[in-house]
Amino acid sequence: MGEVDVDWLGNDLIIEALADPEVEGVTCHITYFERGIIDRLQKGNWFEDPSNSSISCRQTGPITLGDIDRSDEGEDVFSERRSIIFKSIKVKRIFDEQNQTLIYISHARDVQNGSAKMSMSTVPLYQP
Repeated sequence: MGEVDVDWLGNDLIIEALADPEVEGVTCHITYFERGIIDRLQKGNWFEDPSNSSISCRQTGPITLGDIDRSDEGEDVFSERRSIIFKSIKVKRIFDEQNQTLIYISHARDVQNGSAKMSMSTVPLYQP
């Protein structure tokens, strides 16, 4: 959807719009870092991007909940690899039924090393 140059090495911030496949009327915008060719050559790590990300979700139409997971674990909405094998960025949706709110969490996922890098956004379902 969008791209922002951040330095002369060709590193960019990538912006994607993601419609929740199970919740009509909600769109999330996720931003993540993508390393350029010069940066990859300089650092010698050709196959891996940082797993930092940011997310913002909003109501973009009438909200209709589909068959969503209502457990406290929630469910994955989006995943993108940040390395050839092990690292990825995931977006998980959790439904806070008591407060009638959808919670979206963007976080890094690594087979071996967990990460505290995350971003959260909420979408209230309250309709006046």
